[in-house]
Amino acid sequence: MQSTTTNPIRWTTADLAIFEGDRSKRYEIIDGELFVTRAPDWRHQAVCSNIVALLKFWSDQSGLGQAAINPGIIFSESDNVIPDVVWASHERLERLLDEAGHLTAAPELVVEVLSPGKTNERRDRESKLKLYSVRGVLEYWIVSWQEQIVEVYRRENAALTLTTTLYGQDELISPVLPGFSCLVSKFY
Repeated sequence: MQSTTTNPIRWTTADLAIFEGDRSKRYEIIDGELFVTRAPDWRHQAVCSNIVALLKFWSDQSGLGQAAINPGIIFSESDNVIPDVVWASHERLERLLDEAGHLTAAPELVVEVLSPGKTNERRDRESKLKLYSVRGVLEYWIVSWQEQIVEVYRRENAALTLTTTLYGQDELISPVLPGFSCLVSKFY
């Protein structure tokens, strides 16, 4: 009896050149697996804009770092993602950026705003959570504008662990962002 083994395709950062002209979709690679999603909708981007504006306002006042929306993070040839929002301290940012201006390692904070659909949710709650945990992100927020909640994962014992779930009238504070605080409802 003859058996055949199929090897799944392992995508790399170089393979993304195939899709360069397609602005209607987002292409990410996690552990060599290609994830393709439609471009985020208006509501999703409005929530991202609110979060980055709050982080930018705090960053400008504190002078501690910078926030960005939809930056590429190229962790490796098989791990290349586009988180919705990131925040990095000035100190860390100097070490993270490559010559093309892409992040090459973990910022302190990553935020993903959930897009509709089980596949999208699973990617953010499982694949990206694992990736960000392994790569050294200190804090990860999963934001659901549909439910108006924020799940906060913090690094504990070398892994990101769910520490709290916050609702609209709850105040979000973070040890990663000294002095930052805002009501979760400000995200929506």
